[in-house]
Parts: sequence; C-alpha cells; structure tokens
Amino acid sequence: MKIKNYKSVIILLCLYIQVGSLYGQSSKKDSKEIQSRIKEVENNLSAWIQIESKPQKWTLKERMKFYHANGVSIAVIKNYKIEWAKGYGWADSLEQKRVTTQTLFQAGSNSKSLNAVGILKLVQEGKLNLNADINDYLKTWKFPYDSLSKGKKITIANLLSHTAGLTVHGFNGYEQGDTIPTILQTLNGQKPANSEAVRSMYEPSLKYEYSGGGTTISQLIIQDVTGKPYEEYMWENVLKPLGMTYSSYSQPPSKEKYKLLATGYYNDGNAVKGKYHIYPEQAAAGLWTNPTDLAKYVIETQLSLQGKSQKVLSKEMTEIRLTPYIDSKAGLGVFIIDKNGVKNFEHGGVDEGFVSQYIGTMKGGNGVVVMTNTYNTALFDEIIRSVALTYGWNNAYTPDIRKEIYVKDENLKPYLGKYGSGDFIWSIIKKENDIYLSINDNQYWGTCMWKIHFINDDNFFVTEKNCEFFFVKDKSGKITGLNWNKEDILKKVEE
Repeated sequence: MKIKNYKSVIILLCLYIQVGSLYGQSSKKDSKEIQSRIKEVENNLSAWIQIESKPQKWTLKERMKFYHANGVSIAVIKNYKIEWAKGYGWADSLEQKRVTTQTLFQAGSNSKSLNAVGILKLVQEGKLNLNADINDYLKTWKFPYDSLSKGKKITIANLLSHTAGLTVHGFNGYEQGDTIPTILQTLNGQKPANSEAVRSMYEPSLKYEYSGGGTTISQLIIQDVTGKPYEEYMWENVLKPLGMTYSSYSQPPSKEKYKLLATGYYNDGNAVKGKYHIYPEQAAAGLWTNPTDLAKYVIETQLSLQGKSQKVLSKEMTEIRLTPYIDSKAGLGVFIIDKNGVKNFEHGGVDEGFVSQYIGTMKGGNGVVVMTNTYNTALFDEIIRSVALTYGWNNAYTPDIRKEIYVKDENLKPYLGKYGSGDFIWSIIKKENDIYLSINDNQYWGTCMWKIHFINDDNFFVTEKNCEFFFVKDKSGKITGLNWNKEDILKKVEE
C-alpha cells in the first residue's frame, strides 16, 4: 500500500468541523435504557493496556478525530439479538455522504468467515469432504504439488484453517481502471495479477500459516463444484438465507449498490484512489457488508451452536467450524480466542482504506461488529473494549496494567531505524523526546504510529495492542532485530 502525498484539506475540514452534527445515525428509536448504554459505549473508550498511575479514557468523538477516522459503524448484540446499531461520521466526506446503518464497507478478511460457511454447506450436502485432497475437486486448475509438500496432500480443512503451508498472506486489490486478473492468473501469479503464485511453503498440516492464497483456492473449488460464479453461489446459499440482504461478494459492486458504498481513507485523510480497490480474490477479501448484516451472521452462528437454528449450517457443522484445527486458535474461517476463560469466535479484516472486526461469544449471545473506512485498527479495538466493559462480558476485557521505565533521550538512538524486508517494513522513529513504532501494513494493522513504552532496555509495549515487542541483540549488545510476540524476527536494516 502506498501512502498518497497530496493533501485533502477539504476532506479534513469537513471531518473536523461537521463531525458534531454527524455524531450518530441510528437505525431506530431506542429505549431510554438502550440510549444510556449507547452513551456509555461512546464515552468510555480506552486502550487495551493502561499505564500505571496514568489511566486514560476518551469519547468516540475524540478518538475519531485523533485517528482521522471519517466514518464508523457499530452493531451490538445482546441475548442473540441486535440491541442497537449506529453510524457515525462520513461515508464520503467530499460528497457529504453520511454513514448510516445501511452504509456498506469492505469487510477485508472477514470475507473468509462467510466463505467457510459456504464451503461447509457443500460438505454438509455431501458434495465436499473436508479431509480429501483439494485436487479431487479442482477441475479448471490443479494445485502443483512439489517437494516442499513432502508428498502430503492439502485438504479443504487445511485451506480454511490456514494450515496448508501455502504462500501469499493477503492481497492489495486493484485500482479502478486496472486490468483485473482471472482467478487462475491470481493463483499462478501471472500478469496482470499483482501477487505471487500460490504455492507450498512447507508440508501441509504442520503448523498455522495465514494464507489468503489458500482461501482463494477454496473460492475456485466452490465454482468448480457448483458450476456457478462465486458471488452467485454465496448470495443464494449463504448471504440471502442469513438475511444479509445488503451484502454482496460482487467485485466490482453492482451499480444499484453505489449509493450505499463508503469510500476508503488513509490515516492522513486522503481517499483511496477511485474510492476503493477491487478484489477478484472474493473469498479472501471481496465482501461488501455492514455491521447489521454481519451481526446477523454472528447471531446465526451462536444460535446454530446452541441447536436453535440452522438457516445454513447444522449444529454439528457449526461445532466443527468453531473447533480449532491443528493450531490452538484457528478454526475453519474463524479464530477461537479465550479471554480470561471466556471463549469468543472472531475475525478481523483490512482492505485498502477499510478495517473491521467482529466478535461473538460462544455462550450468552453477546457480540459486536465494528466497521470503519479508515486505515487503522486501534480505533475499533478501543470501541470493542468499551462495548465489552459496558455490557459486562464476564471481565473478558479487564485492563492490563503495566509499568514503564524512562529512557534518556541520548540512549534512544540505537533503537531507531527500519526493521524487516521488502514490502514488510516497520520503522522506529524519534519524535520530540519520545520514539514511536511506525507501521504501514495492509495485512495486519493498517497504517499506525504508536508510542513506545519501555519495560526494560530490551522490551517495550504499545497501549493500542495487547502484545509485547522484544529487541534482539547480538553478543556485543548491538540491536539486530525486532520480535513481535515471540514470532518471526524482523531484522534491522543497515542504513
């Protein structure tokens, strides 16, 4: 993703001057009790991590301004029902188009959750076997196994749980006017595709490795098995039965949806060129939806798990979907997260200029969906935390209180620099007397600038994300890399 250099003064002025009049477009007239809870959510945003003796809380209005967020849309689920839904700010600030509860956002990788429902419906009907070789079902293209797969076959369960050992983490999409590749060109990495070929990194069923490329193979399986275009199958068999009547996998979106589409924005206030990118990788990143529609999917999942509904999947199939496969967190198109003994199913999404997240509790019928047309995930994290605390989700989001140490200005220089390689670069920069972690990433967190808080000389945290970062040093004490949550090391780039 490239940050645009031109300035959109009109956009920013519209956002800051008129956000007061835009603050809240509800879908219905809520009761006084619900209105009170809405205000509590709006007025109690906080960071995932609180610094000892420095607790902070903000209003949604303040944080939208802080993050240059044009628009936000929220749906809150209580007792298996949507209790309230509300839109805030601009769907398109230049056109003065407000966010309403009907406004459509790009769902990014949340598309994978509904895709898994579509695949599992075919399994339920006996048309697919979760544990069979994917090449048993692929007709227009075959996966080219090589020595890296070590003779093991990739299954559909592998594709949906990111355990197939495949390349291509995610996709950048295509600007309006670009030549759009076919799905076969995408899988083979052939022009005009802007991503590499989807191939083996290592043997399947070895470990978790997120792969939008693998999800794209599942898209082709649906087409090859059903003989229908992907968006048509998903509408008839998943979206429509779930009541997600505003949603669509059509890429680009159909003309009748244009008035409802939000425009994507970067963190500097600039709009995505052409308003949004086109994603032919529909299963991985192509869903257009809104929080109300996505909440219907969350509720159906919860009811199906209880055996109280089966609009698409049976109780047994939903249990399979929500059961971690090989990895402790990765289910089939969904992640299972245990927060202080409270289990949730959830997923997040990042498309160019859009970020979103949904969470549903495994028990009790609670949940939240947040979609924004900004490029920063920190805001929706803060909103979700406020919802969880307001609705008392069994202390699932109790604050993590941490101490920080002071590092003298003259001692900050060794930490500064770039970490990573290719398009995956994180930077640590100095700003006044503090240093910040700068991320420009269209796969995980969007574009972020987070202040670093040191725990000691080697470890630091940021308040926006509940994780720790570690500096890697050689025997002489020289900093050689940066490690996030003990995963892959980002090597420091010598300048």
